[in-house]
Amino acid sequence: MGSTGENVRTVLVTGAGGKTGGIVLEKLRKMPEGFVARGLVRTEESKAKVGGENVFVGDVTKAESLKEAFEGVDALVITTSAVPKMKPGFDPSKGGRPEFYYEEGGYPEQVDWMGQKNQIEAAKAAGCKHIVVVGSMGGQNPNHMLNMLGNGKILIWKRKAEEYLSQAGVPYTIIRAGGLQDKEGGIRELLVGKDDELMSTDTKSITRSDVAELCVQALLNEESQNKAFDIASKPEGQGTPSSDFKALFAGVTATF
Repeated sequence: MGSTGENVRTVLVTGAGGKTGGIVLEKLRKMPEGFVARGLVRTEESKAKVGGENVFVGDVTKAESLKEAFEGVDALVITTSAVPKMKPGFDPSKGGRPEFYYEEGGYPEQVDWMGQKNQIEAAKAAGCKHIVVVGSMGGQNPNHMLNMLGNGKILIWKRKAEEYLSQAGVPYTIIRAGGLQDKEGGIRELLVGKDDELMSTDTKSITRSDVAELCVQALLNEESQNKAFDIASKPEGQGTPSSDFKALFAGVTATF
């Protein structure tokens, strides 16, 4: 059900079996005074891997499978994403580029567009009061390399879902992350941008841990609501590690 205490919110993290979603769920679980953390994963295998309580199995492309997980949620963090797979047989020693494909039912149009739309509608039906989405920089460029993978047009579909969210009538935060790194978080200066302006700089990557922290901080700071921004970081050791998230969100002016 919903919140167990006056100031305790039930937060559902979808894509909790993935790297970024798993970190968000872990962070929320360490804050029981503020959150009841729930996770949504695709398979029983992922559920066993994630472990802990309040982990639900559902397929975002099938709306009816989401009802139980979404019941009574106060906030939603969407980290689901289609994942391209490399076609077997690629030999880097022979040059050329590897080819990619998406598994049946796992195309960006299905996961990143219809799947996000299903989540937004399920959240609205549950009375959700804040939706945070982890997206990706590069959405301004239809010819971006990521769109070419498996001819999936992944950034185009993500962008379409973000636009849908911005018009859905629920407070939202859209976090368009740069290239994701599996490194320690909390030790770099974060850089906020818009309209892919950070793509032309040397600083267009960010750690998954920092993205996960932004998701949590977005839930804690009302200044994050109804805003969309690109996010990257300076290299470790350059600048001052970011810690004032209220100011960071307050400085964002873009709503989409």
